[in-house]
Amino acid sequence: MKLFISPRELREHGVLGMNSRNVEFIGRRNPRRLFPLVDNKLKTKRIAQEHGLTVPELYGVVEIQHEIQFLEKMLEGLQRFVIKPVQGSGGKGILVISERDGLSFTKSSGAVLGLRDIKRHTSNILSGLYSLGGKPDVAMIEDMIIFDPVLSHYSYEGVPDIRVIVYRGFPVMAMIRCATHESDGKANLHQGAVGVGLDIETGHSVCAVQNNIKVNRHPDTGYGFEDLQLPHWEQLLMLACGCYEMTGLGYFGADIVLDKHRGPMILELNARPGLAIQIANLSGLGKRLKTIDKLPSMPETVAERVALSRQLFGRQP
Repeated sequence: MKLFISPRELREHGVLGMNSRNVEFIGRRNPRRLFPLVDNKLKTKRIAQEHGLTVPELYGVVEIQHEIQFLEKMLEGLQRFVIKPVQGSGGKGILVISERDGLSFTKSSGAVLGLRDIKRHTSNILSGLYSLGGKPDVAMIEDMIIFDPVLSHYSYEGVPDIRVIVYRGFPVMAMIRCATHESDGKANLHQGAVGVGLDIETGHSVCAVQNNIKVNRHPDTGYGFEDLQLPHWEQLLMLACGCYEMTGLGYFGADIVLDKHRGPMILELNARPGLAIQIANLSGLGKRLKTIDKLPSMPETVAERVALSRQLFGRQP
């Protein structure tokens, strides 16, 4: 096995680099005026609701420091919830509370917080500690996902999510990000979550990586990834592709969760999705994107685009 590979060899394998992604695809396909629709999670949620797309329920919004004094009232009756920065990135600043006992709140990792801790975290969000560029931010409180029990063996202390790369309305590559103890229950690859590539045709696992190193089993649960098969696969792809008409963006990542009761739900969108998904799929994005660009005609309906992508990019047995 080669330890090093040249840039030319990477291009021959269709691997997409950051410069090419930024110039050829994000720059050409994503008008900057549309970025606020996905950079602001509250705007994304509201426009998704307007288009009839399923999202986690919104419980409340904290916009200024003065409103933190009403936080106890806002959380009244909520046994589980998530507080997140509206303009956060990389999973930073997301606080997941899985249960509570009065004013004692338990994180998905098992750590226990008091109301003062919750208020401090919310204040940090408003001050811009977790936002892009450190700008003042807004905190949103939403329902905590109860993920599909089919995935219970593949994530630890947190909810797994599915990233689908959508190009010109076509789902071209997907992976599931599985939380670990190292990632503090967050489905973020940079914090130690496991990324599992998914076959676009079937939703079956392709390869699993943690910290860019191939793994066969979840580090905390011990379950192997070779039998991982996502339910509701076609519905999930349809949901991701529906965001193309919703936003007008030509290249983006749709982050989706599988709720036990409501099925696939849009968590957030990303106009600058990372490239590690290629490692988890043992395949280059560049080749798939160019395949879409070479199509003689573009199907108009979501169902047609999903069907064609499954045909073009499914792995052969």
